[in-house]
Amino acid sequence: MTAERHAITLADVEAAAAIVAGKVLRTPMMPAPRLSALTGAEVFVKHENMQATGSFKERGALVKLTRLTDDERRRGVIAMSAGNHAQAVAYHARRLGIPATIVMPEATPLVKVENTRAHGARVVLFGETLYESAERARAIAAEEGLVFVHPYDDPAVMAGQGTIALEMLADVPDLDTLVVPIGGGGLFSGIAVAAKALKPGIDVVGVEALLYPSFHNAITGSDLPIGGPTLAEGIAVKTVGTMTLPIVRALASEIILVEEAAIERAVNAYATQQRTMAEGAGAAGLAAMFARPERFSGRKVGLVLCGGNIDARLLASVMVRELERAERIVSFRITTSDRPGLLGRVASRLGELGANILEVSHGRLYLDVPAKGVTIDLTVETRDAEHTRAILAALEADGLAPRRVDARGLSETP
Repeated sequence: MTAERHAITLADVEAAAAIVAGKVLRTPMMPAPRLSALTGAEVFVKHENMQATGSFKERGALVKLTRLTDDERRRGVIAMSAGNHAQAVAYHARRLGIPATIVMPEATPLVKVENTRAHGARVVLFGETLYESAERARAIAAEEGLVFVHPYDDPAVMAGQGTIALEMLADVPDLDTLVVPIGGGGLFSGIAVAAKALKPGIDVVGVEALLYPSFHNAITGSDLPIGGPTLAEGIAVKTVGTMTLPIVRALASEIILVEEAAIERAVNAYATQQRTMAEGAGAAGLAAMFARPERFSGRKVGLVLCGGNIDARLLASVMVRELERAERIVSFRITTSDRPGLLGRVASRLGELGANILEVSHGRLYLDVPAKGVTIDLTVETRDAEHTRAILAALEADGLAPRRVDARGLSETP
């Protein structure tokens, strides 16, 4: 099946590019040497997190809204979204003087809900999933005569998202691989149609969260379970698009499923290595490179950092969890005889060993500790895993017998 037989063509994407020019930021396509070192590929990042609303969704929303009739603009629009499409529709609807209503799942991150309201939209929180939100949005649209703006299964939206590919290949023409997150498939479809038309041999790889393998199941005939709490809520879509599925099936070289740990690592890497914010869905492409480094080794890869709307507390939690995975933050328990000055001596010893104490708990009342005994629970920061092991070995040699504490509880070994 050729691109010309799909819901959109290169000509549609080029027409969309004329609409978004000067009204949506032409985001930078930046080399990422630190990410390249981590992955073994030559990596370039398209920073769609720099859009006014923090994601690529502005492109498709603007194209769709500009194509409404005068009567449709007067009546207003409605959309369902987990956040980024909501903000994009609300932002450009206000710019164009179009009333907007957005239906969002009840568990949508607060930052996305508040940002959508701040753009002047009426927000309706309904349902646990996007499917339930979509049903409610369609019901409201019928009741109030509003125009439904689908987040991905719409040719105008797909063409708008495809303008990203035009910019990526204009900035770095010799890219041989694009890695694109897939939720409902609008972003992937637009990018794949444009990229394959301009450069037929380019490798376009899709990425889904392992908890939401909707396209993987549809294309391979698999029956992997769908659902669960994912950091990549922006691509947590249970139902594939009827327009996007044929494009993904025809143009995706492969769909890689990524686990939550890889997504967390990618979010952290964007923050610490690329010095930029990525939400879980926005980091999914990099997560795929972490999960399958051999797939991309030696290649020239374009990543779409498609969104940066991550809650600050969640980002902090992800970064701390990565420090724990790298054993740069470690918790352990010392059980010993209760002697005056013990806590001070332990603290001084850790200082000598170069550890930074983050938290300490001194307990005498646990029944599994002798009456004259004491437990000291410590969380410390170290330089790396090797430093952590050296510290615990030194404490063991001192006769303190530290026992590691991790997410599964106490370990029997230092």
